[in-house]
Amino acid sequence: MNERTSPGTSVTAAQQEREAEVTRQVLASFDGCADPRLREIMRSLVHHLHAFVREVRLTEVEWNQGIDFLTRTGRISDERRQEFILLSDVLGASMQTVAVNNEAYGDATEATVFGPFFVENSPEIGQGGDLSFGAAGEPCWVEGSVTDAAGHPVAGARIEVWEADGDGFYDTQYGDDRMAARAHLYSDTEGRYRFWGLTPTPYPIPHDGPVGGLLTAVGRSPMRASHLHFMVSAPTHRTLVTHIFVRGDELLDRDSVFGVKESLVMDFVHQSAGTPTPDARDLGDRSWSRVRFDIVLAPDGP
Repeated sequence: MNERTSPGTSVTAAQQEREAEVTRQVLASFDGCADPRLREIMRSLVHHLHAFVREVRLTEVEWNQGIDFLTRTGRISDERRQEFILLSDVLGASMQTVAVNNEAYGDATEATVFGPFFVENSPEIGQGGDLSFGAAGEPCWVEGSVTDAAGHPVAGARIEVWEADGDGFYDTQYGDDRMAARAHLYSDTEGRYRFWGLTPTPYPIPHDGPVGGLLTAVGRSPMRASHLHFMVSAPTHRTLVTHIFVRGDELLDRDSVFGVKESLVMDFVHQSAGTPTPDARDLGDRSWSRVRFDIVLAPDGP
């Protein structure tokens, strides 16, 4: 019986068997793999990849276009730009991996995508410090607590924070050696933290490369909803990679990397110029905002 796989295309039983035999041969080639997990991953990858090729009846021209796309993705990637992470993000593979690896645990804060702009060795700031380091944008007072799933304070948790500036760019996108709008600090003995950052603004993911071309071709926007990145780690707790979003942002329901979760949407409360700040900082004639984000860490391990 013929199998119709796409409009106007019928595949005979003989052709189906020929294609299935190719898949069987490739799957069998991994039988001698000594690493059972690697064997499992490779066999599953081949199974699904071959099924995709057969389902869409991939042409050789399309195959070549795909190879060219991946080649260009590799060439544009370097130590400051990871186009493959962007590709994973826009295909939802990043968020799916996050979902698989961060099972729900009580009231633990939900995780979301890591993104391509994290940088090791960010500067340390103290409680109430300013991570902007001169980056453009409206000041934002961020405070909260870090607790475990039972509600106990987690002292000394390392809190990494990074974000785009008011112009929609991360420091790594400027092509110089600046480090701004990123820092780390530690929760105090009662699990509390506080710092000055920037009010998040929407921005596009880098779209001048292959991934941007893909989004244009399929009619999708490169825009990300406004957000502030966090990575929180502490001994005996699962490391949390997440970010918080601005309630009311019109991009919340069409974030280009599918990173928005309702539990991570926060109230960034606007403060008019002249409104006293929590630490008596003089902002002159600048407006500012404030947000509270209480973080709950899940235990490490099963």
